[in-house]
Amino acid sequence: MPVLLFDIGATLADAREEADGSLTLLPRPRILAVLDAFLDVRKGVISNPGSSEGAAERAASALREAFPGRFTDDALIHWGPKNSREIFEEAVAGTAGGGIPASAADECVFVGEDHQERAFARQAGLRTAAHPVFTAAALENRPVLWARIGLPEDRDLPTLETVANRTEVVPVHIASVRLVLAMASVRGAAALEQAGFTVDLRGPVEDTAAFLIRDDRPLTLAQGFTDARERATTRATSAFGAVADELAGVTAPPPLPLGPAPGGVYVAAPAGAPIEDVHLPGAKPGHTERLLPDPALLSRPGEAWAQRLAADPAEGMEGATEVPAEPGPHVAAAGDGRPSQKTIAAVRAAVTPGVLRGHVARLSGVELLGGGEALLVRSRDVSAADNPRVVEALADRFQNLGLDVRLHRFRWRGHRLFNVEAEHRVAGADSTVLITAHLDSTASSGEFVDANGDPRPYDPTVDPAPGADDDASGTAAVLAAAECLHHVLAEGRTPTRNVRFVLFNAEEQGLVGSKFYARAAAAADDRIAGVFQMDMIAGRQQGSTPTVEIHAGSSVPGPVVGASDTLGALVADTVPVIDPAVTVQQLTGPSDPAIGRSDHASFHERGWAAIAVSEDIFTADGGPGTGTRQYHTPGDTLLDQDHSPEFAATVARSVTATALTLAGL
Repeated sequence: MPVLLFDIGATLADAREEADGSLTLLPRPRILAVLDAFLDVRKGVISNPGSSEGAAERAASALREAFPGRFTDDALIHWGPKNSREIFEEAVAGTAGGGIPASAADECVFVGEDHQERAFARQAGLRTAAHPVFTAAALENRPVLWARIGLPEDRDLPTLETVANRTEVVPVHIASVRLVLAMASVRGAAALEQAGFTVDLRGPVEDTAAFLIRDDRPLTLAQGFTDARERATTRATSAFGAVADELAGVTAPPPLPLGPAPGGVYVAAPAGAPIEDVHLPGAKPGHTERLLPDPALLSRPGEAWAQRLAADPAEGMEGATEVPAEPGPHVAAAGDGRPSQKTIAAVRAAVTPGVLRGHVARLSGVELLGGGEALLVRSRDVSAADNPRVVEALADRFQNLGLDVRLHRFRWRGHRLFNVEAEHRVAGADSTVLITAHLDSTASSGEFVDANGDPRPYDPTVDPAPGADDDASGTAAVLAAAECLHHVLAEGRTPTRNVRFVLFNAEEQGLVGSKFYARAAAAADDRIAGVFQMDMIAGRQQGSTPTVEIHAGSSVPGPVVGASDTLGALVADTVPVIDPAVTVQQLTGPSDPAIGRSDHASFHERGWAAIAVSEDIFTADGGPGTGTRQYHTPGDTLLDQDHSPEFAATVARSVTATALTLAGL
């Protein structure tokens, strides 16, 4: 007798944990329909709710509330870590009960998004499905494959979505209006082809996950070799060869090439393959992007809000008619969406070099972290013991500012991780403005030696990764922006839109935290007016011209392009008000070198307007910028000669003033 055993987090539902520890599960798209299609099949859960007291009880209660009447057999509910085959073997043994003999392992199907967990389940003899949409395929022993879906001129993404949602197809990435990477069964592929799409099946999904690896090396071509498709194929072949070489001897089976991707290659990485640690020569920030399956990926719910912003950037904003508090360009007239004198003054008072330096000092181990624990942070790497302690301290700080705090839970390589969300909610608000950064760090490009003085790889569990610039500077700016809002509210002013501060985890592993966050926000029909991401804002080489980069480019077509440009233009107009000596480099369109490379891209993917603001990282000619020279090394400290709290304050003030103005202040 078959038994279906589901993972909860990200597979069945998105988990949101409130500051008081209460848990809410929000069902993912298509999930209820899948469960109801198997009413007569025994169903259970294998999930890890964490080790805190009462965690399993809270998870069980949330499961009953989110999926009433669908998981009724307590003998099939299993709580605990899925870091070996053990819990899966226990689950198979637990299928006996009520006079029903235990099912054989190969009669049980584990449905889970995490490819490492699927590998453990397969070791225990279970069948697996990479997404609930493929439950029937697993029961019937039908393969699920990686697929490149081509859209001819007479087909568009909404049409593809309609067809995909009626069959066994789950998109994972939109490369362009003509190409989508997806998971599909043979049955699903046939349905797509019948509807007029082309399908290139590349290999089995099984225990693999998809990544986009960008190749920043110059492409050398033979004379006359100019065809765009051939160029993309050549780059993809070269990039995959380099990835395979780095992973040779580290993982078995080898990774699977999935064909050309924007700027590089799609790769299906097997469980256990440390593909996030692969750095091709000359790799620039954001070279690896984790791709998540999502039936709703093609719907892009943010487009309506993006279209609205592009049409009228001043809607809901106060504007200003007064002269700025310090000499500089005149602040524009009311109604144009530019910051008022009051907002500029509030930002200048709250977002200072000293405030930012203090936050960075605590986050990077120069001063005690605070929050009730005498801790000098050694590393915020997701594999480091300090990462959850930093999360707790950040949540406490937001809580003390009177914000509604929520932890957004997700998993990466067996680690239970959290994004931190803090919000000031406004009754009747039409949408929410997000001010964001990433809280984790890495020193993966550093040089380390063993006890004998011989070179060794970076060990994220023990090696220092202070990440003062990347991205304690951005995190400090988000904290300062929250403190600024706190002061503004105390003065009796209030926004017309919600203001939400979000700190993403696991950005260094391929935008993982923001990917999960944006996917969950889309499923919850979140209304996001705009996203302001700050990633590396304190790096400025001494003697160089202070330069702020504003990245608005998106590979996702549609209203998001114009709306993101609008956000970028608003920040660009604010920078000279804050500091006339700073140069602004606005990067947009398909030539923006930061497309897909920071957490703002996770929101572009859903159609929301978003920008990333940074120090001078990318130059127009592709050479090095004038930002930090300690990128991803243990030398990225507050004491580094390239670290400038004054420059960070200019960036943070410009972003904070613009974001609060968009929120109606």
